[in-house]
Amino acid sequence: MFENVNLVVGAGISGAVIAANIAHKLDEKVLIIDKKNHCAGNCYDFKDKNGITIHKFGSHIFHTSDERVWQFLSRYAHFNTYMHRVFALIDGVETTIPFNFNTLYDVFPKTLAKKLEKKLLDNFAYNTKVPILDFQKSKDKDLNFLADYIYKKVFLNYTIKQWGLRPAEIDKNVTSRVPVMISCDNRYFQDKYQGIPVCGYTKMIENMLESPNIEVKTGANFNDFKNLKFKRIFYTASIDEFFDYQLGVLPYRSVSFKFEEYERPYYQKNSVVNYPDNYDFTRIHEYKYYLNENSAKTVIAKEYSSEFQLGQNERYYPIVNEKNTTLYNQYKYLAADLDNVWFLGRLGDYKYYDMDKAAARALECFDEVFNKKINITSERYVNKD
Repeated sequence: MFENVNLVVGAGISGAVIAANIAHKLDEKVLIIDKKNHCAGNCYDFKDKNGITIHKFGSHIFHTSDERVWQFLSRYAHFNTYMHRVFALIDGVETTIPFNFNTLYDVFPKTLAKKLEKKLLDNFAYNTKVPILDFQKSKDKDLNFLADYIYKKVFLNYTIKQWGLRPAEIDKNVTSRVPVMISCDNRYFQDKYQGIPVCGYTKMIENMLESPNIEVKTGANFNDFKNLKFKRIFYTASIDEFFDYQLGVLPYRSVSFKFEEYERPYYQKNSVVNYPDNYDFTRIHEYKYYLNENSAKTVIAKEYSSEFQLGQNERYYPIVNEKNTTLYNQYKYLAADLDNVWFLGRLGDYKYYDMDKAAARALECFDEVFNKKINITSERYVNKD
């Protein structure tokens, strides 16, 4: 019954990209399943009663410098030109992060800020990013003071709250995501393309899956399909779950959100404000900023991090360190013996992917599986609204 059907497990961005390519480019049948009761995975958003687009699982800001990814996703959604900025409460001052020259003048007296700015420019190239752990290695007394200040006030406690670990216990590829900016650029990302789908992420994913070749089943468990024979399986759920945890459970951090509605136009001055040292939550999201939506009310979400517990909460962020990577590689070794099964996505690859990297990985997986032999002369476009 399913021998000529491709099964895609997970209807998030990774699964949707691979499913759309198979259906639109190869004209093959795809069944895409997801245990959630909706498409789009953790990118899922919806309009609430106030007309505000809510990102149910935390703010999702699309950004990329990958032309191929941008062109692909732009077939299925119009993006606005939103460029993300993040504020943080540091010593009672609400200022921009990553820490840059503007932050310097916000939190220090002008004379000291000017002295530190000169030292930074003497030691680092302008408009570069310096990972905070590398920044601490400077032998200059003033730069050591600044590094220690940023480490303690911005990085240390936030990292412990978010990851449940100290920075040195986490893979450097994760900690390097929080750099010191040797510039006045207040944008959180510097990618060429940035924005939010005007139609919403959920609609973008639905547009990808709009094909007579694609059947979508939400609220569906892979265990109900794993003994059926499919042409190919593309698995974006957690790789340890596929193997019934026979080698152990891969560790993740989970996240929960406390949503609050206020009868005023805005709650805070920015879409996201981080709280490195204050309160138990890591940050507050205010969603109406993303699409510049007008409403007399506003909705915020306070974000709390916790340890992932199987059956109790959701996986969000792989905790990538030497021990966990070893366990993942053992599962990857088991996967190598499977025929016509491919793992991808944040959970399948056990990697901290941003959305563009997840999409790029899915496009690369398609190329790999089908050996780039498909000559595409035209692409299918759908209604983006």
